Amino acid sequence: MWLKNIKMKLARVEKDLSQQKLAEIIGASRQTVGMIESGNYNPTIKLCLAICKALGKTLNDVFGEE
Repeated sequence: MWLKNIKMKLARVEKDLSQQKLAEIIGASRQTVGMIESGNYNPTIKLCLAICKALGKTLNDVFGEE
């Protein structure tokens, strides 16, 4: 089981993006974004990079360990 991705959710909210809007930007479904944030989906590195680009963050900022 993957840990809940609070850092991703915070970065998304900071950018004033809904799950749906982020999903559209990265070419994924809103359900995928929700599952990543809740820790129920392990995204590919390609998807991780797209998320980071959309949020203006580094991989470590969004997916690094605490």
